[in-house]
Amino acid sequence: MADAPLSMEALDFRYLLLEYYKKLGIKEDMLVVILMIDHLSKQNNTFITADILSLKMNLKVSELDSILAEMLKKDFLSYETKGKDMVTTLEPLRQKLYKVFQLAVTKDKQNLASEERAILLQTLYSYFEKRLKRTLSPIESDMFSTWLDDGYTVEEIESALEESIATGKRTFKTIDRNLRTYRRRGDIDKEGYSGVGEDWDKDLAKTIEIANTKWLDDDDED
Repeated sequence: MADAPLSMEALDFRYLLLEYYKKLGIKEDMLVVILMIDHLSKQNNTFITADILSLKMNLKVSELDSILAEMLKKDFLSYETKGKDMVTTLEPLRQKLYKVFQLAVTKDKQNLASEERAILLQTLYSYFEKRLKRTLSPIESDMFSTWLDDGYTVEEIESALEESIATGKRTFKTIDRNLRTYRRRGDIDKEGYSGVGEDWDKDLAKTIEIANTKWLDDDDED
């Protein structure tokens, strides 16, 4: 079951800020101002200006005015009217940090998936070369990706290879047929029918391409 995505409310604002402020182009003087605004907001200070910040910081009012103006320009900060009050909010920055976090998580998952797939492909390649006692052709190697994309497990693919060896038909055509047979039997056991046809492949172009490869020459006709 896939992990549920974290909501923005569940993430610590300061953690995200310190983790990703560099990615957003935030300099350290602005970072300290943001932290101070967040600190004052938690103390129920709703309208935070350069004058108020200067009471807590070593930066001059003019410097703070410049930083606040840059934050507004970059959409890190906004002033909103709530009732009769003006409120300072870092919500725009919070939204940006959350998006950066989501992209980082997605990239990490993609990298992990790529690494896991590479391991599976290498596992199959090594197993097949060892059992067939020869170097595989590029087209044969590509079949591993096709089988994995079709949802076959490494165990099923290795089992199909072993069955083909046991019957004396050591070709990828036979292995593919074995896999389809496994799928068809499983479907029938579970659903009472299967959408997997008896024919090995009805795609004429693909069949011609495969028929022209040397590794199918020794396969017997059914």
